This record gives sequence, C-alpha cells and structure tokens, in this order.
Amino acid sequence: MASKKLSEELYEKYNWEDLPEVSNWFLYTYRAFMKLFWIFFIGSGAVILSVLIFPILRIFIHRPDKFRLAGQRVISACFKFFMELLDLSHIAKIKTDSKDEFKNLHSKIIVANHPSILDTVVLISLIPNATVIVGEKYTKGFLGGVIKACYIINSLDFDELCRRCKESLSLGSNVIIFPEGTRTPRHGQNHFKKGAARIAKATGANIIPVFIGGTDKFGLQKNNPFWSYNTVESYIYEIIMLEEIQTADFENLTEPIFAKRVTNLCAEKIYDAAEKYKVHHPFTKTVNNV
Repeated sequence: MASKKLSEELYEKYNWEDLPEVSNWFLYTYRAFMKLFWIFFIGSGAVILSVLIFPILRIFIHRPDKFRLAGQRVISACFKFFMELLDLSHIAKIKTDSKDEFKNLHSKIIVANHPSILDTVVLISLIPNATVIVGEKYTKGFLGGVIKACYIINSLDFDELCRRCKESLSLGSNVIIFPEGTRTPRHGQNHFKKGAARIAKATGANIIPVFIGGTDKFGLQKNNPFWSYNTVESYIYEIIMLEEIQTADFENLTEPIFAKRVTNLCAEKIYDAAEKYKVHHPFTKTVNNV
C-alpha cells in the first residue's frame, strides 16, 4: 500500500499520468541511482580529459586541424567506453543495424531528433570523426578550451560558422546537428530550424537524417526530475540511419527555398520513421515521443 501511495503522489507531483506505473521498485531505484552515478562518472572523466589527456595530446600534435581530428577521435573512444559501461550495468544500450556505416561516414551533415541529454554522446560514440555545433554556455567551464578546439560554437557569426563547418567537412569530419535546437518535449514536437539546411547549402555537403528511437527517455528529457528514470524498463537507443539527402538535387534553388525544402524533407523523413517505429518496436515496451 505504501508503494502504491508513493506512486500516486509522484504521478500527481510530476504529471506522470501518461507513464506506466513503476513495475519493479527495486529495479527502478537501482536504475535511477546508477544513472546519477554515471552522470557523476562522466563529469569526472571530463575533468581528466581536460587536465591530463588533452594537454599531453597538444605536446605531440601542434597543427590545429590535426589536433581537432585527434581530439574528436579521443572523445569518441571515451564516449564509446562510457556507453559500454552503461550497457554492462543495464542502464542504457545502443542498438543499430548501421554500425559500420556510421563508423565509415565522411564529410556528411548528420541531422537527428533529440529525445534526451545523451543523444550527442550516443552519436559521437558511433561516429569517431564527428564535430558538433554546441551552445556557447558550454565553453564557460573547465572544458571550454577543449570544446573550442574540437567543436563549433553556435554563437559564431553565421558566415564564420559555415566556414568552420566547411573546413571540418573538407578534413573528412561529419557535422552533427539537432535541428530542433533543444530536446524534444514530452508532449508534441519542436519545429525544425533551417540552420542545418543553410549550412548544407553553403558547404555543398549531403545530409544523413537519423532517427533516435528506443525506450521512453523519461529522466533524461528536459524538465524531468533529476533523479527520475523510465518507470518500466532501461534506456534503449535504437539508432536508425535514413536515406541520404542529395543536396545537389536542390542546388539550383535560391537559399531561402533550398533551406525550406531541405528542412521539410529532413523533418518528413524523421517523423515518418518515428510513426513506423511507434507501430513496430520489438525491443521496447515504451517509445520516444517524436
């Protein structure tokens, strides 16, 4: 009775009425605790990267472009190791039929939906040569120097941002962009912004839409209680690579029309994949909201 009463209080306080009730309180408590532990772990790992690994890397690699590529691969390897630890502890698992395809991607713009705070970690763990457009606020902490050296800051003048993207793409890196600009809300959808399409127009790069499916990411979404977790099962990230968008097919369009058409096409492909996933999702009991 106590568990049932507690469950009802939590549902009322955090508006969980659309979630299944906690199926196993022991597993739920373990998963929620381990989620917090691994968040602390990745934070500690970031400190080690900043104060030890990257200074050593700079000793041996002086050219900024070479250092950027090496730094991206180091971070990808660390994120891959982190996701393997999450898998071993039954907290989060990646499923994809395109592991080799992701590993061998070069000079593409990757656009994806954004259901959770771990999406960047998951994609970079699969794509060793990837850069990300990140918010300027992330450059203010102790990792600021590393982020500026390896990734692209969204507060740059748009022409400079495009130049940085083009430079990274020319070196074989892929650029990851979440067109929603923020995490997908628990209810409804975010409007896809046109930045990724505008960058594709400026750089001539093709776009790879990616659908991030899997279990409900409650506990990793925006405005969720910090200590919360999926009430039924562990986190599964099912990553589905969708058909490549050939930007050359739209090259004769003006920039505004190009941006609108390509953005709509990206959204259409990802939303279609989401609708199909909701109908058939054999690995999960719950699903992302997209």
